[in-house]
Amino acid sequence: MAYAVVLVRGLVGVRKEIKEAIHRLRLTRVNHAVVVPETPEMRGMLNLAQGYVTWGEIDKDTLEHLLLKWGRFEGDVPVTKKEIESRTGMSWDEFLDAVLKGKIKLSDVGVKPFRLHPPRKGYERGGVKRSFKAGGALGYRGEHINDLLRRMS
Repeated sequence: MAYAVVLVRGLVGVRKEIKEAIHRLRLTRVNHAVVVPETPEMRGMLNLAQGYVTWGEIDKDTLEHLLLKWGRFEGDVPVTKKEIESRTGMSWDEFLDAVLKGKIKLSDVGVKPFRLHPPRKGYERGGVKRSFKAGGALGYRGEHINDLLRRMS
């Protein structure tokens, strides 16, 4: 399984170890998103940074939408199905399945983090300082990450 991770809050005045975990996730600005594999190391970084990011399991349709609309390679080259097939030697569907299963990371292919808009109609009513379970926007949100990513694109 793969997680989509979105940076919700800024990093001014954040403790060093939390800032380093967010940096290792390749999140540099608010509303940037990445897709990471589900590993114990990633879970540890996400738990450490849960006061600043939100994450959940991304589905295939949302991943495809993000890649085709917002995906960029180094040098600001748009992601296309032909380019992915030439870089990986896989078909588009095989590539999406490999990313979702955690066999390939988008960074290995050269895809930069997604630069998204703020969500339409805003974050949840609890704001960006409360956990998702408490009605806010932070922390683990499971399948609901797909709704947030759709509102941000």
